[in-house]
Amino acid sequence: MARYDAREQLADLEAVLSALAHPSRRQILLVLQFRGGRMSAGDIAGRFHHAWPTISRHLRLLEEAGLVRHERSGRTRTYHLVTERLDVVRDWLRWFEPDAGEAAAEEGRRAASAGRRDARRRR
Repeated sequence: MARYDAREQLADLEAVLSALAHPSRRQILLVLQFRGGRMSAGDIAGRFHHAWPTISRHLRLLEEAGLVRHERSGRTRTYHLVTERLDVVRDWLRWFEPDAGEAAAEEGRRAASAGRRDARRRR
């Protein structure tokens, strides 16, 4: 069973939300989504009116946040959308659903129980 780590979850959320904060990066993700989830860096850059260093920086920040990954073939970099990474945002938004209070309390009880079990095992 995976260990519940609230700090890690918050760091993941912060990284994704920071990457999504800029409209150009959100647009890059949309372009990737509507173009089948993968495009070359040059094709992505061609869709925007920014200089190459600006697009390159946006792609790097998206990659650091885990929202895209790239593969290299010769001089071509192909970027792939990683939609699973958006789960950290979906999970956070669930806190605001009407029945989130009870679900959060149950998750907290499970996490505390798992933490106590881990502590006993380490002794």
